[in-house]
Amino acid sequence: MNKIKSDIEIAQEAKMLPIIEVAKKLGLSEDDIEFYGKYKCKISPEVLRRNKNKKKGKLILVTAINPTAAGEGKSTVTVGLGQALCSMGKSAVIALREPSLGPVFGVKGGAAGGGYAQVVPMEDINLHFTGDMHAITAANNLLCAVIDNHIHQGNALSIDSRRIVFKRVMDMNDRALRDIVVGMGGKANGFLREDGFMITVASEIMAILCLSRDLMDLKVRMGNIVVAYSLTGEPIYCKDLKAEGAMAMLMKDAIKPNLVQTLENTPAIIHGGPFANIAHGCNSLMATETALSLADYVVTEAGFGADLGAEKFFDIKCRYGHLMPACTVIVATVRALKLHGGMKKDELSNPNVEAVKKGVANLEKQIENVKKFGVTPVVAINRFIADSEEELSFIEEFCNKLGVQVALTEVWEKGGEGGITLGEKVLKVIDSLEENNFKVLYDEKLPIKEKVAIITKEIYGASGVEYAGNASKQISELEKLGLDKLPICMAKTQYSLSDNPTLLGRPENFTITVKEVRVSNGAGFIVVLTGDIMTMPGLPKTPAAERMDILEDGTILGLF
Repeated sequence: MNKIKSDIEIAQEAKMLPIIEVAKKLGLSEDDIEFYGKYKCKISPEVLRRNKNKKKGKLILVTAINPTAAGEGKSTVTVGLGQALCSMGKSAVIALREPSLGPVFGVKGGAAGGGYAQVVPMEDINLHFTGDMHAITAANNLLCAVIDNHIHQGNALSIDSRRIVFKRVMDMNDRALRDIVVGMGGKANGFLREDGFMITVASEIMAILCLSRDLMDLKVRMGNIVVAYSLTGEPIYCKDLKAEGAMAMLMKDAIKPNLVQTLENTPAIIHGGPFANIAHGCNSLMATETALSLADYVVTEAGFGADLGAEKFFDIKCRYGHLMPACTVIVATVRALKLHGGMKKDELSNPNVEAVKKGVANLEKQIENVKKFGVTPVVAINRFIADSEEELSFIEEFCNKLGVQVALTEVWEKGGEGGITLGEKVLKVIDSLEENNFKVLYDEKLPIKEKVAIITKEIYGASGVEYAGNASKQISELEKLGLDKLPICMAKTQYSLSDNPTLLGRPENFTITVKEVRVSNGAGFIVVLTGDIMTMPGLPKTPAAERMDILEDGTILGLF
């Protein structure tokens, strides 16, 4: 019996094209790109400016049911669908997020698709890539240093050191840094105060990068960051500290989208990577718009399930970018639906149609969620070896009864070939689209609590919302300061439609508890934290890092 190759083994055997050859597929010349080695490059912002009035391609979003420990393969299906469209003779490009080092060394390991539907060079993409994460971290922490220095040097802005709301970041899971004390060691080291770290992908700088139209827009947005409040309760902005210029300078290369390729040499633009459970979960607007100007079809993804990633993609990214998605793919697996149906993880290899029947309620809700935005969904069943024909048939029949196109996909095993059926179904939906009926869920000018109520009722299915601690007071303050007329970015567990990760399937009669509300004014949204969401994750008992190694010749082991 042949040994099943690991994802990294498959990636290391890839026959990559020089990146200039991949760029040429998109009509780019050597003058349009900046090389980062032989197999990766950055695309000049001039390309987007040049193609501003060009007819845009069709945008395809890939989302999923609520993720489970069984895995759904959303990124794998995204890559496989892009490969399938290219193999069908279509002009297609993939637009993805950049992996964060925290999850790479924590639970997940690498994040670049899987099997024969991967983006490469996989090791580079997962480890530093082109340095974007480090630039974001540096820009963020420069602002933090400027804040503390301003206070140390006399505090001309009367910053209330108890109300500094902008935190330091690092791109690693490190729970010990969640709550710390800075300024210890006497007068020379500044003023003593409580502080803390977030992971880089949860920072407002990351969100700003992903929602900016160009470098100057990024600089303006960074200037609008609310960093603290004064002793009289007035907001202090980054521009009050005159830090936005230096921060933008650090981001001058990071703002340029990165171009790589898949195992089948399909172009893939990878840029930006905010988490979807604590941030807005989409790759950069510049990357998506660049892709839309270079290809007829753009396949992109949003983080976690449709209740988080897709909702934020539609209500935040599409709102600001004036994007009009043509189709949405919802990824589901038999294994994940069985978990949602109450089956135990160690029993998932056993056929259990009854568990699938119970768990399919989660898929049904995510289908409903996508339709609320006027977008037609297509269900992709990501097939695993142990899936029984009876289980697969039930899901297909269920989707057919709902009038939803459904396709069995085998892209992990077969690459683009395994996604042909899905590609045909997606093209069928797009070709039958007489008019794009996309719409956002709510008016951003509504009161904060009203916007939160719409999301929690319509998307999560909650019966109500409770505001704990200072959440209501924080909302009142934002409204008083005129910082409330922005879209909502819900910070919620990805594992459940509710804010309780143990409530799987399609829970009913539950309330959402809001614990904190804060503004990301530069990014342009209000963050509403629910449940026990951590903006700085911790490592598991056995981190993925323990499985990783590097050999003398530079070969990397155990990354994925």
